[in-house]
Amino acid sequence: MATACPRILVVDDEAHLRELLEITLIKMGLDVDSAESLSVARQYLQKQTYSLVLTDMRLPDGSGLELVEDIAQHYKNTPVAVITAFGSADNAVIALKAGAFDYVSKPVALDHLRKLVRSALEMQSLPAQTATAAADIAVPSHVTAMIGSSAGIQQVRAQIRKLARSMAPVIITGESGSGKELAAREIHHCSARAQQPFVAVNCGAIPETLMEAEFFGYRKGAFTGAAEDRDGFFQAANGGTLMLDEVADLPLAMQVKLLRAIQERRVRKIGATTEESVDVRIISATHQNLARCVEEGRFRQDLFYRLNVIELHLPPLRERREDIPELSAGLLGKLTDHTVQLSASALHALQNYDFPGNVRELENILERAVAFADQGVIQVDDLMLRGGRTPTSPIDQVQITPVAPTAIPAAPAVQTPAPVSAVSAAVFNAIPGFPAPEPEAASLNFPVLPCDLPQFLEDVEREMIRRALARTRNNRTQAAELLGVSFRQLRYQIQKLKISDV
Repeated sequence: MATACPRILVVDDEAHLRELLEITLIKMGLDVDSAESLSVARQYLQKQTYSLVLTDMRLPDGSGLELVEDIAQHYKNTPVAVITAFGSADNAVIALKAGAFDYVSKPVALDHLRKLVRSALEMQSLPAQTATAAADIAVPSHVTAMIGSSAGIQQVRAQIRKLARSMAPVIITGESGSGKELAAREIHHCSARAQQPFVAVNCGAIPETLMEAEFFGYRKGAFTGAAEDRDGFFQAANGGTLMLDEVADLPLAMQVKLLRAIQERRVRKIGATTEESVDVRIISATHQNLARCVEEGRFRQDLFYRLNVIELHLPPLRERREDIPELSAGLLGKLTDHTVQLSASALHALQNYDFPGNVRELENILERAVAFADQGVIQVDDLMLRGGRTPTSPIDQVQITPVAPTAIPAAPAVQTPAPVSAVSAAVFNAIPGFPAPEPEAASLNFPVLPCDLPQFLEDVEREMIRRALARTRNNRTQAAELLGVSFRQLRYQIQKLKISDV
């Protein structure tokens, strides 16, 4: 039995444009109905199921936006694309937010129209698969991709499946390390663009002087060093998805050029005299508050409006602690070929840790712990959690005696901050077995309230290890015992802190 030909509904009051669109679609092997008004389009929709509705934004008896809203409410499985006048990108954004699949600008570029139609038809074919496959279609094989069963991550996965059915720009927000690029890849892989390129760009890592060349490409001889033609990120992602990671870091001058490229879907290489059309879906990501950046004048309002069509927020790891066991198992499977397990106490420690670096920090912690684990079991000590303590660490052996209350003197003496050397001495004297700091230790510039706490702690740790090595005449085994750590932990820290023998 022959498969029914996909049917397209074209809605436009301009007869010549309707005719052009009809001819183009028929040549693609499609059936076409055309309507000159909103009311006629509604009559067609009541009688016929369509694979795509293509509507102008201006109609004699209403707005194309009304039709978009009607279809979104009553014909949820029917994608609708809008035709906007040249320079009316704001209308396109409004339509996308209302539920439109995509948009095309006048004068209509037929190549872009054909790509739009193919994407819509490919997306329409997805529900034809089994229900299970449709729910999980094209999920990336990366072991950490949206792993978890918490309510927060289940909601994210549900949103991703919905977002994949539209070509509307998406902005992904969340803390650093929360998995924004993974979410972007899942949106891409669940969409009709899954077989096309996915290009991720860290906007904060590109020198400002090279941004235009990197994004748009250049012609041979356009500048010194341009030995050959080169495509930019837009050309590399043509037909697929372009992810702008840390988009808030874009300089204002580049924001203007990026806005035009996104609105017009055309780019011009450096040194070229003509523009070329590109078909990319834009997904942005940032850990900053873009609305605040706009208020502060660091981000253009028009670009913000253009990128922030749909927002996807990723919860931090501390808000989905129940996912930590599953995430840890997946990460350990990626990090090691042999079986390495977390002890119950280590898993408990992870679930009670706040993870300021989120999933990325969890991966780093586990990668380090694998190197320290004995007999394939990771213990609490192997995790070396920041700010965490272990029962065997020397710091836990320090007894703090409560100060008995005393009468308040009539004229209390003015207390001054402890000198730098006193702070240093207090740190090292708290460790059993360590003598008073030597002059070179006391001369370290340790402020009373350090402005850079991680660096301060590294300096303290480095000096503690140096003093332990000096006391044991560079016997690392004895130094490890003195510090209350394993030999492998000490060796790792010596390498990390770049400590030479004393």
